[in-house]
Amino acid sequence: MTNVRDDLAPTGVLRASINLGNPVLAQGTPDEPRGVTVDIAREIARRLDVPVEFVCFDAARKSFEAMVTGQAGLCFLAVDPARADQVAFTEPYVVIEGVYVVGKDSALTTVADVDGPGIRIGVKEGSAYDLHLSRTVQQATIVRGAEGVDVFVDQGLEAGAGIREPVTQFVAEHPDLRMIDDPFMEIRQAVGTLKTRHPDTVAYLYGVVEELKESGFIAQALAR
Repeated sequence: MTNVRDDLAPTGVLRASINLGNPVLAQGTPDEPRGVTVDIAREIARRLDVPVEFVCFDAARKSFEAMVTGQAGLCFLAVDPARADQVAFTEPYVVIEGVYVVGKDSALTTVADVDGPGIRIGVKEGSAYDLHLSRTVQQATIVRGAEGVDVFVDQGLEAGAGIREPVTQFVAEHPDLRMIDDPFMEIRQAVGTLKTRHPDTVAYLYGVVEELKESGFIAQALAR
C-alpha cells in the first residue's frame, strides 16, 4: 500500500482530474464538484489515507492533458486507443452511449444515414465520440467545437453528436429537434493513470474499481 500511495500521491495529496463537461459523471463547480467520479476519487484517497484534491476541467481533452503533464495522479476518461498509449485504464465502471441529434424533419433516421456525403456532424473537440467518429466516419465531415449540440445548432449542421442523457434533455427543450435513438457508440468510462506508474499501482486501481462495482458503490453514486 505504501508503494501505491507514494506512486499515486508523491506529494502526500491525491490529485484527481475531473471532467465537469460530462454531466453524467460529474456536476457542480470546480470548487465543489460532485458526482460518481468525485465519489470514486474520494474513496481511493480514503483507502490510501491521503487527502484528495480535485483539478477540474470542462472537457475530456483538458482532463487528459492534465493527466499526461503530471498535474494529476488519477483521471476519469473514456477508454480509447488514442489515449491508451499514455494512460493505463481499469475496466469500465459505467458504459454510456453516444447518440446523434438531428432536425425534426431531417431525412436522417439511422446511424448509417448520418455518415453520408454532404453531412456535417458537430462534436465536442477531444471528446470520446470525437476520437471515435474521427476514426470511423467515412463520408461525413466532423465539425468541432466546445459542445457538439451547440455547434450543430449554431452552424446549422445536419447532425450533432453527444451523450444520450444530456442530448435527451436538449431535445426535450427544443421541439424542432429529435434524437436518433440507436447509439453510434458505447463510451466505456474508466479510471486511468499514467502507464509509467508501477504495475502494482495499476493493479491496485483495477481491483478497487471492481470492488466498487460489485459492492454497489458505483450504482449508488450514479443514482445520487
